[in-house]
Amino acid sequence: MYDICCVGHITLDKIVTTHKTAHMAGGTSFYFSNAIKNMDVNYVLVTALAQSEMHEVEKMRAEGIKVKAQAGGLSVYFENIYPSDNQDHRIQRVLQKANPFTVDQLQQVDAKIFHLGPLLADDIPVELIKELHSRGRVSLDVQGYLRKVENQNVIPIDWPAKVEALQYVDIIKVNEHELEVLTGLKDIRKGAVTLTEWGVKEVVITLGSMGSIIYADGIFYNIPAYTPDAVVDATGCGDTYMTGYLYQRVKGASYQDAGEFAAAMASFKIESSGPFTGTKEDVLNLLENGVKTYSY
Repeated sequence: MYDICCVGHITLDKIVTTHKTAHMAGGTSFYFSNAIKNMDVNYVLVTALAQSEMHEVEKMRAEGIKVKAQAGGLSVYFENIYPSDNQDHRIQRVLQKANPFTVDQLQQVDAKIFHLGPLLADDIPVELIKELHSRGRVSLDVQGYLRKVENQNVIPIDWPAKVEALQYVDIIKVNEHELEVLTGLKDIRKGAVTLTEWGVKEVVITLGSMGSIIYADGIFYNIPAYTPDAVVDATGCGDTYMTGYLYQRVKGASYQDAGEFAAAMASFKIESSGPFTGTKEDVLNLLENGVKTYSY
């Protein structure tokens, strides 16, 4: 029994910022796995990627990350363009798609929390969400279900199966734009309430530099953002936030404490390209003393 299992594709990422162009592995599964590797939890990643990219899995295993990987087909290939220093604004293109995950791939994996990171609408079928819900708590980063690819461009869409699927989702992570697409509501609080009416227990709404809001048990928790020392690359910030949040929740932390830990962790991530690779102590030091000790 694992504490947390993340399910998602490792991607090929081309990241273009005003500072530089970088090529690296990416995806929810990549950023989440690297961010949690130094935390005291029993963790496993379930992923799939092209045989030619299996070296990325071997690198992760060498770092001590448990990975169950299926090689074959294509890897997902994203191009993320940040045209200004405003890291809340991103242009995204998909140059390559991968095969969806199946129930069989997760047959031998049990976890307290399954964190699902679909990157495109057909990555994780509803039947898999339902199956995992019967075995543990399901956490979902909904972004992939709201992405349609047309001529390599990512077009925002609604999720047709949302009402059916969300009754099997315990924790959902959305930003304010995704929340509006899902619920049709601009009011963040009304949107959060709607998601709980569809069955979600914990709603995590990330607002970029404006912080985040958690809605659970009928209560809203306001989580401030920590100001980074520098804004370099926001790719993976949401994944890093959810790493901190789920790590704290599986350890029994309150919603407020889990959110604040997550926000502090995300502030480290945005200061460099690539994943967060610090420790729990680095995050706690920032929370307790307002001082960053983690060096990249």
